[in-house]
Amino acid sequence: MEPILHGIILAFGLILPLGVQNVFVFTQGVTQPHLLRALPAAITAAICDTLLIILAILGLSVIVLQFEWLRFGLLVVGILFLIYMGKVIWSSGAANVEGKEALPVKKQILFALSVSLLNPHALLDIIGVIGTSAVKYSGQQQFAFAVTCIIVSWLWFLGLTIAGATLKKIKIASKVFILFNKCSAVFIWGTALYLLMGLLAS
Repeated sequence: MEPILHGIILAFGLILPLGVQNVFVFTQGVTQPHLLRALPAAITAAICDTLLIILAILGLSVIVLQFEWLRFGLLVVGILFLIYMGKVIWSSGAANVEGKEALPVKKQILFALSVSLLNPHALLDIIGVIGTSAVKYSGQQQFAFAVTCIIVSWLWFLGLTIAGATLKKIKIASKVFILFNKCSAVFIWGTALYLLMGLLAS
């Protein structure tokens, strides 16, 4: 039970804070005409997290944490990406919220891939925290820890999509979602600034 409880607490702790991935998946639930159309974003984000968790537990964390230049490169690319994503989310207007300009499936998948694999916070959290936490387990215990983290990730992203679609059904004013987008963009830019300050200080 220890690795399972550890996996639940750790995975929820890392995934709960508002971030680019969460904002994007939730927004798809709101902007797509129906729930099924929003699922590609949630499934892609969950698959990316699954892949990163497996790689982290298999030892990718050791490689990334060993090479400073690799960590530096990830952060620089990630900061630029966060600035761009903040701009995209900030300019999302009422048309997007009302589903008139919902993203097609291909764009949903590409955006979900980018917010999952180019987000330094998500990468460093999964590689640095889950990867290093898994080291204390071996065999079946490590497998249970990995599976628990993966299940939490899938349930979270599917839940976010359903929450977005449900809020849309109860006819919350589009201004509320536009305000949510603006606040999310500011948060994302704040994250980029925080990472930049950490990079300059190191």
